[in-house]
Amino acid sequence: MKYLRKILVPTDLTENSRRALAYGCTLAEDEKSSLIIVHVANDLAGWELYSEDIVFLGRNQKTWPADRILNEASLDLTRFLEPSMQSLKKVPIATKRVVLGSVPQQIASVAEEENVDLIIMSPHRQRGLRHWLSGGITDRVTRLSPCPVLSVTAPLPTSSWRGKALPWSSGWPRQPVVHNLPF
Repeated sequence: MKYLRKILVPTDLTENSRRALAYGCTLAEDEKSSLIIVHVANDLAGWELYSEDIVFLGRNQKTWPADRILNEASLDLTRFLEPSMQSLKKVPIATKRVVLGSVPQQIASVAEEENVDLIIMSPHRQRGLRHWLSGGITDRVTRLSPCPVLSVTAPLPTSSWRGKALPWSSGWPRQPVVHNLPF
């Protein structure tokens, strides 16, 4: 098995991504590896829309400078990491990084720059048309990544009704196939 020197955990600052962070902290502690936590800031957060004009498109729009967007995102990331500080203290080296741009491309480029051995993500369970057409962030990161991507999700609740209401949705009960061979 390959020794894990660096582990990358991307976060979108949601409760769902805490699962990947907890798993990354545990794995980094066990493997004595460094942990890099990355957050890709949304450049749409830099738009200021003035309510006095109620003009959403035009000359009255102003954008924040990129450094202000990165600073705000860094503060958000610090607030997000506060509940996990006890587990982060057990990791030999833990760093955080905030970048700006396309989420899958930035995660893959940080992984390449840092020479990461593993990316741990916790995908959202999406069932919409957008996910069917373009795939989720985890799917796109997996295609672009220079290293393996580990997807950590919460277990689905058991469905005792599955297959009872609509038997064709889970397949009809199959009869066992018996082959009578002459030998």
